[in-house]
Order: sequence, then structure tokens, then C-alpha cells
Amino acid sequence: MNTMQETVRIEKLTLNFGAGKDQNRLEKGAALIQSIAGIKPVRTITKKRIPQWGLRPGLPVGAKLTLRKKPAQDMLKRLLHAKDFKLKPTSIDQEGNISFGLPEYIDIEGAKYDPAIGILGLEASVTLSKPGYRVKTRKIREAAIGKRQTVSKEEAMNFLTKSFNVSFGDTP
Repeated sequence: MNTMQETVRIEKLTLNFGAGKDQNRLEKGAALIQSIAGIKPVRTITKKRIPQWGLRPGLPVGAKLTLRKKPAQDMLKRLLHAKDFKLKPTSIDQEGNISFGLPEYIDIEGAKYDPAIGILGLEASVTLSKPGYRVKTRKIREAAIGKRQTVSKEEAMNFLTKSFNVSFGDTP
């Protein structure tokens, strides 16, 4: 088999905190992501009006941070340590993307409790890819890629098991 079809790697890791319309909670969430990663997160804003939830376009509702390469790998190891290296199989979708939540940030290795933040959780999403996937997303001469060049759910599970010693069961 071709090595470009065998090699799975971390494309990016996204840390996300959704606060809704509560701006005080949003400030705490942004401080939480900055204390964990050491980088200031970007604010996410609404694009649609949803009157039932009190949302209007331009209102900040969350904070997110994207890590790539070595920082993403190190952060993923810390986040998986907080989950005791156990994930549900449903945390992985059919394209090999992994998403899981942490109910309390104090479980993360190296994170200390901050009374100004309180007890909050966050979500993590990992995007896996294979070499050559950039052909699909580049600006100039983008092209379709073959089915074997995408990451399947089984390949993502094997990658996590080999690289991070993650086990999969019904309860994390």
C-alpha cells in the first residue's frame, strides 16, 4: 500500500467555548482557553438572528483557538490525559474527525484552578488528514481527492490507539 495512504497525522486541534449571550461567561471562557494554551483565543460572533435565544448578528457568543503541528499534538496529549485516555467510539465521525468535551478544565494536566474563572468546561475537535489532502483545499488548482486519501473512522481509531494509547468503550 502507498505510504501516503497509510500515514495519518493531526491537521489541527480546535479548542472551543460557547457562552451564548452571557458576556461575563464569555470573558471567563476566553481567559480559560488562554490559561490552558498560552495563546489569546479569537471571539466567535453570530451571523443569524435568533429571537428565541436573544441572539442578533454581530453578537460575540464564544471563543476558539486553533493549534497545528507540534503544539496541537502536545495539547491533545494533555486533553486525552484529562479523559484518562478513554473516548467513546461515537466521538469520531465517518471522516475521521474527533470531538469530545471536558466538563472541568482542572482535570487538564498542568491547569490550576483560578477563582476568577471558576469551574468551566470546553470542547476539543481534532481534524486528521493524510499527506496530499491539501490538494482538495488549496486556492490554486484545487482538485478532487480519492476515497482512499480520506481518513476513515477505523483509521482514526487506530491512529489514536497507536499514537496516544487511547482505548474506546461505551463510557469514557
